[in-house]
Amino acid sequence: MTTVRAIAVTATACAAVLATALPSSAINSYNATPAPERTEVGALVATWDNDGDPATPDRVDWVCSGTMIDRDTFLTAAHCTTDWPDNVRFYVSLDQDVQAGLDAAAKKHPGDPAAQAAAVAVPGTAHSHPDYPGPASDTHDISVVQLSAAAVKARWTFTPAALPTANQLGRLGPRGLNDTDWTVVGYGTQEAVGGPGGQTHPGGGVRMKAPVTFDALNDSWARLAMTAPQGNGGACYGDSGGPNFATIGGKRILAATTITGDTPCYATNVTYRLDTPGARAFLSPFTQLP
Repeated sequence: MTTVRAIAVTATACAAVLATALPSSAINSYNATPAPERTEVGALVATWDNDGDPATPDRVDWVCSGTMIDRDTFLTAAHCTTDWPDNVRFYVSLDQDVQAGLDAAAKKHPGDPAAQAAAVAVPGTAHSHPDYPGPASDTHDISVVQLSAAAVKARWTFTPAALPTANQLGRLGPRGLNDTDWTVVGYGTQEAVGGPGGQTHPGGGVRMKAPVTFDALNDSWARLAMTAPQGNGGACYGDSGGPNFATIGGKRILAATTITGDTPCYATNVTYRLDTPGARAFLSPFTQLP
């Protein structure tokens, strides 16, 4: 997929990126392909105020990626849903090409960010981990957006992603994880490209996928290699919060979510494990855990 921008996007950095109308993370272009079949993967869209008049929003953009884990719960990263202006409103879109939809909506509803967001997405309520940002050992960088199941069903058909069982990655261990097929999915931009004005991250807003391979496992993190010579792709800016699927026992598992990585989006995707006690404790009020 097109690489998501620097996955290491803090909430403040994410807001700053949005202020310049650029997405916050993405999937790189090498060894990446479109992912129209991954209908459970979506984009987080936001409207917010940027002109000093909080009465009405004046900005709209897709900002991160994420995954439906049941009929009304969208899983993403806490740095995608925190440190925003007070009037921010979040939406979720499961469209394959969210950017094209927003571009069309901007022509149809000029000057109306709320209508533009509603054209491509359904509104929801974000719930970020209350302890985010935590220490480096566990930043608690996880959040969900609660949606109307009826509103989602009226627009899209999908099968929710399967979450891992408790310590499923830990039980496999490095050897088992090395033998596991991994795929990262998201809407992010491409890896860094040099130009007259310096490096940029083009693209973004289209759901893409790419193979990655296991690198290392920590108490809260799974590190995945996305180096091109090994046949991998990887995540970049705008892929934050998006899924990293592992095929375990013949079943596709949403093992971890994209959080951060190297700035040019060439080497490593640092992902937040979903099989840990902390992640499961956060998710348990919102969805049924295996």
